[in-house]
This record gives sequence, structure tokens and C-alpha cells, in this order.
Amino acid sequence: MNAHHPSEEMLRRYARGDDMAADQLWAVESHLETCAPCRGRLAPEPIATAVWAELAPLIERMPQMPRTHAWRRRVHGWVSPAAGPWLVMILLVTAAAVALDQLGSGAGVSLVLLIAPVLPVLGVAASWGRALDPAYELTAATPRAGLPLLFRRTTSVLAVVVPGLTAASLLTGLGPSRWLLPCLAFTVGTLALGALVGITRAAIVLIAAWVLAIVAPTIAFSRTSVALDLAATPVWAGVLLLGLAVIAVRRMAFTGLEANR
Repeated sequence: MNAHHPSEEMLRRYARGDDMAADQLWAVESHLETCAPCRGRLAPEPIATAVWAELAPLIERMPQMPRTHAWRRRVHGWVSPAAGPWLVMILLVTAAAVALDQLGSGAGVSLVLLIAPVLPVLGVAASWGRALDPAYELTAATPRAGLPLLFRRTTSVLAVVVPGLTAASLLTGLGPSRWLLPCLAFTVGTLALGALVGITRAAIVLIAAWVLAIVAPTIAFSRTSVALDLAATPVWAGVLLLGLAVIAVRRMAFTGLEANR
């Protein structure tokens, strides 16, 4: 470096990212912050061209990632790779519930109606939970992390689960109105509670509460709980709105790793 400006060799080393002494690196960077002519020397000529000429052969020899189809990139923008097997499992559980209902194994209680509210919770946990998504750190660090990615993945889960449950309810003679609102309320409730304790923990807590408070007594007494009657619709609507409010207030929680617990 001369008395006023870095030398061509030093700028070339800086542009290539070569190892430099800390004092030299600091001197070059601090000088570039205040010297427009030296910033102009970095790009596009002559140093940037020289550096690219040195790097181009190395890049050509490096193994390249296989190209992916555009439709795969779009799908991966909506669906977590870890969620695929779980969504298949959810559909299989739905089909098993339909078969048991058709065989009359539910003791007068529809199994489809009992499992419908909590089935999407499994898919949401698989899409966002640290325990089930091996790429959770990369997910939380992406520019799209937060509410946009959260709603994308949740929408993709509902887009698979809700049609499957609709077909199951039609086969068993149920109306979607009896389970659709509880289903949405549980899904939003998982996200809202997940903003406080983590998605996976929220899913476990809500599923356990549903099994203990609704499923077990319903099967034990062979009587559908009042929570699944149409009269409970205002309550479920209130839970849904409350969950949306919590998500709005805690929206920044989904940009950190804490939400992936």
C-alpha cells in the first residue's frame, strides 16, 4: 500500500478473499469506505476481470449441484421435505378411520369425527418442528422465515388433510361443518401456542389434551362430546380468532430457532 491508496496487488488479494494480515485488511476496508476511486478500481475493470479470469477455471472444475425442475423448487417453497411421510401417514389414518366406521367398530361414535380436529396438527409439527425437520436451522435463517413461510407450510398441510377428511366425512355420512371449524381452530391454536413454547411441544400438548378430554370420554360413554356439536361453533370460532390474535402479536417468534422446538 502506498502513502495514499492500496496497491493493485493488495486490491486483487482483497477481491479474491486471500488471507491478509488483520491490520492490512482493516486498512483496505477503511480506505475503500471513503475512497470512491479505489472502489471503482475493484469493479468492473481491471481487478474484477483479473480475479474472475483466475476463478473461472476453478469453478468449472468444481462439482456442480444437479439442476432441479422449476416445479420442484415451487413445491419445496411450500412443503417441508420432512412433512411428506407424515402427510401420507395422516391420509392412511383417515382411511383406517373410515374403514372402522364402515365396519361399525366405533361403538356408535364416528372415529373420523374424533380424529379430524387434530390430524392437521401432526402435519404442522412435521413441517416446522425441530425434532422432525433436520433442516430447521436453515429454515429459520432463510429470508422467508417467519409468518410467510409458516402460513405457506400450514396451508400446504391443510390442502392435503382437509380434502381427505372431506372425502372421509362424506363416506361416513358426516357433514364437514361438524369438524372443519374445530380443525382450523386446533391448527391455529398449535401455531399460537407454538409461538410461546415451540411448535412440537404445542402439538404434543394439544393432542394429549384432546385425547384425554374428548376422545377417551367419548369412547368410554359411547356418546359424542358436546364439543363436536354444531352448538359449539361459536366457541370454536372464538378459539380461532384468539389464536390468530396471538400469532399476530408473537409473529416475530417464528423467525428464531426457539419456535422450532
